[in-house]
Order: sequence, then structure tokens, then C-alpha cells
Amino acid sequence: MQTLDDLVTATVVGRSPVVRGPVRPHDLAGSVCGSIRAAAKHPRLMPYHRLMVTVVVVNLAVLFHHLRRGDWRIADGTALSALSALALVNVTGAVLIRQQTLLNILYGLAGRGSRSWPLWVRWSVSKVHHVGGLHAGFAIAGTAWLCAFSGVAFLTRARHPGSVTDTTLVLCLGLVVLMVLVTVCASPPVRTRAHNVFEQSHRWGGWTAVVLFWALTVHLALRGRGATTALEAIASDWHVWVLVMLTANVAWPWLRLRRVPVTVQRPSAHAAIVHLDYGVRPAYPSAVGISLSPLREWHAFATVTTPGHTGYRLLISRAGDWTGRFIDDPPSHVWVRGIPVAAPMAKVSVLYERVVYVVTGSGIGPVLGQILANRVPARLVWSTRDPRRTYGDALVDEVEIAQPDAVIWDTTKHGKPDLLNLALDTYVDFGAEAVFVVSNKSTTLGLVHDLERRGIPAFGPIWDS
Repeated sequence: MQTLDDLVTATVVGRSPVVRGPVRPHDLAGSVCGSIRAAAKHPRLMPYHRLMVTVVVVNLAVLFHHLRRGDWRIADGTALSALSALALVNVTGAVLIRQQTLLNILYGLAGRGSRSWPLWVRWSVSKVHHVGGLHAGFAIAGTAWLCAFSGVAFLTRARHPGSVTDTTLVLCLGLVVLMVLVTVCASPPVRTRAHNVFEQSHRWGGWTAVVLFWALTVHLALRGRGATTALEAIASDWHVWVLVMLTANVAWPWLRLRRVPVTVQRPSAHAAIVHLDYGVRPAYPSAVGISLSPLREWHAFATVTTPGHTGYRLLISRAGDWTGRFIDDPPSHVWVRGIPVAAPMAKVSVLYERVVYVVTGSGIGPVLGQILANRVPARLVWSTRDPRRTYGDALVDEVEIAQPDAVIWDTTKHGKPDLLNLALDTYVDFGAEAVFVVSNKSTTLGLVHDLERRGIPAFGPIWDS
């Protein structure tokens, strides 16, 4: 087998290094099952998309079931009642699955599995970070039900003019416009090209939609109250209590909004290390959103906690206008909200006997906290340009002390590496069970796909939030 020195030499002189893939009991190459598994690991079939489709299919099954039974009728209002309930339940599901505490619970449960479980079970459980597919599925289904509710409301008004008020029509039409706008702006093409448009539409459109949901729900409850008082009609309507839960979950992170002091170190014009110490120290590497203007834009970064020290650090690299301004003109304070959300990668890594981390550039940030915690035997492969000049001697020394056998590939000396070959070689030499990748979107998805096609459990961020 080629050594890493061989790989470096081959790359430097321009040859393409060849590394034999690992031969493991779970290596599926060359078999029919392997071909099926390789196809199933295609990025378009990843768990995120499967969960999204599952939610939509379940909602379609509900629709076809009731259409076949014929128990949704316009004349007696059962159609409107059912459609409004389904819309509210799905929208609430979309909100709840993004709740910080619930995510911490889900990720924590995933990390409580056993290394004695079969590899395929641990492999599946480790995809817990794809749970955002439920959010997308619920949002799409909720928007579709709202459109259906609006259409049926106008049809009911045309057939039975006194059964649907102008207020109902205006509110449901406003909800449809808002939800369609939010859903379209959350689509991958818009998020990629205009992230601020996505963020602003999600925030302001979502808040306005909650207000309209309240107005519509209370209006319908009062219209159907009969002889009961207004308070009794509202308090006895289950839709109201679902809305209370939805609203509380939307508001909760903002109720914990705080402005905290920071200390910023700039080892280079490319990176900044931000120190926060305001009484919060994540037990696990986590994600924390920070902002300079809380109603405008938020950016999430991975936390790094240092044994024996309070607070935590964030590594910020120049990757756009906002990060560029942050590095060039460091602030004295930043805004944080809610609580840190545990990194699912950190939680599930303990399900494996040994793991490999493959990171590029500032991807060392999300991984540094994990190698410092040392909860699972790990080997690091880090490809970056001039690491000491870019990130500072202190950080690189910290990495080398925690990972004395790390493969640190300096791209300014050796050029761009073949990450797949590096990952495979390290995976075999270290006897690892899984590979975790932190890089840019295309590199992460491509490397995870290439590894999984070879029967190797591989994981990486999917940029669903």
C-alpha cells in the first residue's frame, strides 16, 4: 500500500496517485447488492430527500383516503374544517422540527446508540442530521393544504354565499401568498444565489403568517361558537392550543436574545478566532448563530471548547461580504439567541470504534472541538493553504498536540490533493469504521458519495438550514 509520503511525492511531481480501496466485509463493490447500494447512496436519494418525500406521500395518502370515502363535503363545511386542520398541523410540524431543544434531544438520542449494533444500523442512525427533510416536507404539505383550503373557501362562497365571510377569504388568501413566497424563497436555487432573501422572507414572512393564522383561527372559532361565549369558544378550540404551541416555539429563541462581549484574534486577513464567555459553555461541539444586527442576518458557526477554560471559541473565515467585514473590522459585541444546538456529527461519532475526519480550510473549526474532546479514537486529514500563516501558530500547535499523526496537507507547497485517495488511505491505515467530511458543499457531497459507494459510512453537512 502506498504511504502518505508516496501520495505527496506523486502529487508534487504531477502523477496521479492510485490507492487501492479498503477491503472490508461491508465493501459492496462488484456485487449486485453493491450496485443497488451505490445507486441508493446517490445524493438525490439521500435521507433528507427521502424524509421530505415521505411526509408529502403520507399527506397525499390522507387526501386520497378521504376523497375515496367522500366524507369531505362542501355543503356542511367538513371539507373546509379538515383542510384547515391539516394545514395547521403540517405548518406546526415544520416549526417544531427546527426547535433547538427538540434537535438537541434527537441528536442526543442518536448518540446513545451502541457500538455493538450492526454497522448498517449505526450508519442509518448517524444520518440524523437529515431531519431537516421533515421540515421541508411539512412546509410543502402545509402550503399545499392552505392552497386547497383557499380554493375550497372560494368555491363554498360561490355556492353558499352566507357560509364564508369576506374576512375568511382575505385571511386565507394572504396566508397562501405568504406561504408560497416563503416556500419558493427557501428553494435551493434562491438560497444559493440570494441567501439574505431566503433569510428575510423566512423571518418576516413566517412571523406575518403566524399573525394571520391567529386571526383566521380566532375568526373561525367565533363564527362557529353558537350559544357559547367568545372566551369559551376560543378556549375550547384545539386549533388555538396548537397555535399557542407553534407561537411559543417561534418566540422562544428570541426571548433568549442577548448581546454579549467578544474578543477577536486575527491570525491573518483570512481568519478570525472569536472568544465568547457569557456563562454558556456547550458540553459538545455545537452550532451557534451570531449576528451584528439581529433583525437582518444570522450566521452559524461551530463552537470549540477548550478543556479547563470557560466559554467557547468560533473560527470565522473570509467567505463573503459579512465574514469579510467581520474580520476587517472586528466588533466588540455580537448577538446570540436561543441555545447552542449540538453538532450531530459530534454526537454520532461515538457510535464507531475509530473515525477519520477529512476537512479543508476552516472546516477545522467544527472538528477541532471533537478532537480536543477525544471521545473516540480519530485521525485527522486537513487540507489547507499555509496553515500556520492562515490560522496562526497557536491553533496549528493545538491541532498537532491533539492529533500528532494528523495528515496536514499544505496546498501552497503540494497543490490541491486528491482527497478521496487521502481519505481511503487514512481510513485503511487507521482501521476506521467511518469518515466525517467538512468542506465546501460540492466537495463534501462528492466525497461522501464516493466513499459510500465503496461501502464506507461517510457523513457531512448538507446545508439544509
